[in-house]
Amino acid sequence: MTGSFLKRNPSVPIMLGALLLVTFLVSILSEAAGGGLSTSFVKTLGMTLCLALAALAMDLVWGYAGILSLGNIAFFALGGYMIGMWLMTARTENIVAESLAGSVIPPTPAEIRDAVGGQIFGVVGSSDFPLIWSLSGSLWAQLALVVLVPSLLALVFGWLAFRSRVTGVYLSILTQAMTLALALYLFQNDSGLRGNNGLSGLQNLPGQGDVPQAQVALWFLWGSAVALGLGYVLCAWVVSGKFGAILRGIRDNEARVRFLGYPVEGFKLAIFTLSAAITGIAGALYYPQAGIVNPAEMMPIASIYLAVWVAIGGRGRLYGAVIGAIVVSLVSSFFTSGQLPDLDLGPLRIVWVDWWLVILGLSFVAVTLFAPRGLGGLVDLWTHRRRPSRHGVDLGPDRGSFREEEAEA
Repeated sequence: MTGSFLKRNPSVPIMLGALLLVTFLVSILSEAAGGGLSTSFVKTLGMTLCLALAALAMDLVWGYAGILSLGNIAFFALGGYMIGMWLMTARTENIVAESLAGSVIPPTPAEIRDAVGGQIFGVVGSSDFPLIWSLSGSLWAQLALVVLVPSLLALVFGWLAFRSRVTGVYLSILTQAMTLALALYLFQNDSGLRGNNGLSGLQNLPGQGDVPQAQVALWFLWGSAVALGLGYVLCAWVVSGKFGAILRGIRDNEARVRFLGYPVEGFKLAIFTLSAAITGIAGALYYPQAGIVNPAEMMPIASIYLAVWVAIGGRGRLYGAVIGAIVVSLVSSFFTSGQLPDLDLGPLRIVWVDWWLVILGLSFVAVTLFAPRGLGGLVDLWTHRRRPSRHGVDLGPDRGSFREEEAEA
């Protein structure tokens, strides 16, 4: 069974091997191990792996099911909010407990709770824990919510949208409207998540105050690599069997798949919900490395980035989504770091920090027009892979039928 899976997905061992090699090299060369790689670079690499996992989830719904979702960034941010609630609560409890340890009369749990609430919500003029923070003191509960909250939102939204048979650009607009509405709600101080202040200080792990950030960055790099590896295997397994073949059929000709008797809405809802769960996990690993999560992370421009990464990498190829996210993220870090000297061309002065979005937009247009298979297409050329032609050719003994190799492509 394993051999058959790997035969259908030769990119899986290559991806896992590459992840293992990169993680090992960065670990031994990191500042935590006495090497020359800075902590900021290790954090950037860890966050890049999280973005690659989010792009992988985006490719599931867009590249394989044909659903251009511009709402995945909402699931990404919600994952960060869920783990951020525990991080802020646990860290603030430690700070308050230490500050009150010398009191003549030991504080009661209720007094500690009030003091923690004042520390966290004082910026929005409150000291009471909102109802949505009821489980914030439990790490395991918040880890469960990292998956459950994005999945539930995707399930409800997807059920309403797919049962109404909203497709194409209209569905894309709806997903972006959902994301914008959620962001505008979270900007309000009474949302329970500190309004536009968001959740901050997430890079400080509770109970690990004596551990240097170099070591913490390495821990998150390992966690991000493991999550990306497991996510890649899961996604490859999902799209390599009959389920994946039906998804591709929905992408190419939804009416025909429905005519064959398959519950199209059920398949779309399942893959949309799975994508949201994976994206939430990616966000839960990303924001503790970034240190802060706020509603600005959900604005429309952010939701488009995932689609751009997948398009540049090559949608419909899991490795393409990973390659696109990693390349664009690292190149973006390079151009926006402020270390690249500006170009003075007389009447035109190029400031790379300001021009990066222009370069990214032109790259997206160029890939769309001249290399629709994206960077993943270069891998296809190297491995001599070709997609089966579906235009004007009978693919099987009966007119219009699929060949086995096409179903696995």
